[in-house]
Amino acid sequence: MIDPSSQEITRKDLLKVFWRSLRLLGSFNFERMQALGYVHTMIPIIKKLYKTKEDTVAALKRHLLFFNTAPWLATFIFGITIAMEEQNAKNKDFDSNSIESTKISLMGPLAAIGDSFWWGTFRLLAAGIGTSLTVEGNPLGLLLYVLVFNVPHYLARYYGLFIGYKVGASFLNKAMESGIMQKITYGASIVGLMSVGAMTATMVKFETPLEFNFGDASIKVQEVLDQIFPAILPLAVTFFVYYLLKKEVKIMYVILGLLAFGIVASLIGLM
Repeated sequence: MIDPSSQEITRKDLLKVFWRSLRLLGSFNFERMQALGYVHTMIPIIKKLYKTKEDTVAALKRHLLFFNTAPWLATFIFGITIAMEEQNAKNKDFDSNSIESTKISLMGPLAAIGDSFWWGTFRLLAAGIGTSLTVEGNPLGLLLYVLVFNVPHYLARYYGLFIGYKVGASFLNKAMESGIMQKITYGASIVGLMSVGAMTATMVKFETPLEFNFGDASIKVQEVLDQIFPAILPLAVTFFVYYLLKKEVKIMYVILGLLAFGIVASLIGLM
């Protein structure tokens, strides 16, 4: 019999997550981007919540899936994820698929907000302040740049984690009691799938310059395809890669194959 108190998330546990979250980009890769950093950050929580090997492995695999967002706001998602994992460990009827759906639905909006505010605005503001002092020969310019940019985003990371956990925990308790958790899960799944679809259209680049001339008239294949189904070629590539992965083709072979195809297609004018 597992003591429920041994599965209670404490402030100490959240602080472990905070410090680990600073290494979110430590193993960034172009297959799953921040996934390794995410699961690394969640390890203390997973070890505390799950006592069997099967449950622990399942939780680790959940967080090894694709994830990418602005690191300055990622802790808010960590907080909500921790609250959901806590509910999943305590409630056998909890839908664990909702954890991944929630992560996917939040990472896009927070990436847009975080990148535009911190990377596109705050960083430039901090650089402007620091540079104005540095060009005048003041050595404090560099220090001021570091402080102006980093202090606010560290505060955002810290409080974002605790706010995310507090909001997530209280919200999930109310959702479970009222019986609307299934609807929330369904809605999060829809938003998650929409986000995946948007990433396919914006992150997978594949266009063809093929053009056929008939006398004075010319037909550009890409324009015709865009009129029929915008981004159909990136979608086709995505489904093809998905098919190969379902057939358990090694990811390295897929990457090398795509690289070889890109080189050959560029040489023959296919793309």
